[in-house]
Amino acid sequence: MESKRKDIRALTKEELRDFFVGQGDKAFRGNQVYEWLWIKGAHDFESMTNLSKQTRALLDEHFVINHIAVDQIQKSEDGTLKNAVALHDGLIVESVLIPTETRTTACVSSQVGCSLDCAFCATAQLKRMRNLNPDEIYDQVMAIHKESQLYYNRPLSNIVFMGMGEPLMNYNNVLAAVDKITSKEGLGMSPKRIVVSTSGVPKMIKKLADDEVKFNLAVSLHSAIQETREKIMPFAKRFTLDDLRESLEYWYAKTKRRITYEYVVWKDINDSEEAIDALVKFCQYVPCKVNIIEYNPIGDDQFKQADDATLDRYIKKLEAKRIPVTVRRSRGKDIDAACGQLANKH
Repeated sequence: MESKRKDIRALTKEELRDFFVGQGDKAFRGNQVYEWLWIKGAHDFESMTNLSKQTRALLDEHFVINHIAVDQIQKSEDGTLKNAVALHDGLIVESVLIPTETRTTACVSSQVGCSLDCAFCATAQLKRMRNLNPDEIYDQVMAIHKESQLYYNRPLSNIVFMGMGEPLMNYNNVLAAVDKITSKEGLGMSPKRIVVSTSGVPKMIKKLADDEVKFNLAVSLHSAIQETREKIMPFAKRFTLDDLRESLEYWYAKTKRRITYEYVVWKDINDSEEAIDALVKFCQYVPCKVNIIEYNPIGDDQFKQADDATLDRYIKKLEAKRIPVTVRRSRGKDIDAACGQLANKH
């Protein structure tokens, strides 16, 4: 019966080898299957053409491949692609391919919905339905890698965990997915080309440092004033700026890698001189850079993009303290693929 068959990608290579030995076959058969699953991205056993029909039937008897399916692709006028990704249980997540002249970036999801409650984000309104498994995260990356080759004639170059979900609330699965993505038995991508973005979970940021991860860390900050941050990101009542600061100092002491702060500026929310000065002060605790991100409306009138003059005031004060700052214009807004817009509208 279907329910008794295990998802084969939950097995390690050693467990696959042991399975074949237990069936009276050679251990290297497990290596072949592992390569089909992870490097070649096989969706079914029939496509494993260097295995005998008998071996493929044996696999089909014992296992399933709970592979994602790209249910729908939308293309933006700026070249951005958004995938609606169907999971094996019928749930949907979204991932995005963002092309520039020099790189292709995959923006991937880590949860169905989100564990947190940021008021300005469409994904947060979905609430968390479940965590994604490592293979489901990996599949999103592999799908975008193939799309990059198909549509832009180049391989995927960068990955950001900035899609649906809070990655650090799905810690083990995200790290397992990154291990597979960076492995020579997976995509072989350098961890330096991967950014994991968090809304700021201090305990888990410290755990990242203790686990000596090699990827880069970004924090969605949006205000360095506790009261303001609580209004736009209510979970910040539990994860205060003081605790966040301490965890980031711990991260830098352990890793010596600077933080990226993601920061949206809204009219009448964080556009005052007090807000700017608070960010500048917060940025001086650990080496960092600031990405000022264009706001992408989600239909809530309380959040309005601040004017360019306000952004210029932020930039001047940050640069005066030699804090690197860039303004990141959003991509894929016309297909709801930009930051904060992923909400499975289709």
